[in-house]
Amino acid sequence: MRKIWVIGIVSLLLASCGEPAPQRPSQRKSRPPQVDSTAMALLELNQQLAASADKLLTQKIQTLSQSYALYDSSVWMYIINRGDETTASPVEGEEWTVHMRVYNLDEKLLVDSEASYRLGKYELPQAVDGVMGELHHGAQARLYAPWYTAFGMQGTAQVPPYENVIIDIELR
Repeated sequence: MRKIWVIGIVSLLLASCGEPAPQRPSQRKSRPPQVDSTAMALLELNQQLAASADKLLTQKIQTLSQSYALYDSSVWMYIINRGDETTASPVEGEEWTVHMRVYNLDEKLLVDSEASYRLGKYELPQAVDGVMGELHHGAQARLYAPWYTAFGMQGTAQVPPYENVIIDIELR
């Protein structure tokens, strides 16, 4: 009997020597969850920059003689040529040839490209992809797009980061 009692105590001591099992964050009571202050600061800065871009583009649009429409994606669009309205508008997954010219707000040409794209597959800037359903074959439009729907905070080799742009598109 004494031998079983000693084995029980030794087992208990050995089990208590190990590290405690990790707890889920909701079970930790000793300290609050850690906040990534750098990520929060970057998020706040990007929100301020986005609001500033929206304000700048709104002011720019108000100086133009054409009548631009504001879309849910914060893109301003003026349809220069409606194209062949007897054809269907592009839908997600379809492949269309798009001629795209991208300018900065001083109208300096940054990109001039023509390629086939599949809509809704993140091959085009969000600003362009988001308005394609309004257009038809042969249509031409001019967009004023804030950086966050155009080329983002990364930019491209031709378009700097955080660049608000003018995009001329033609569906072919």
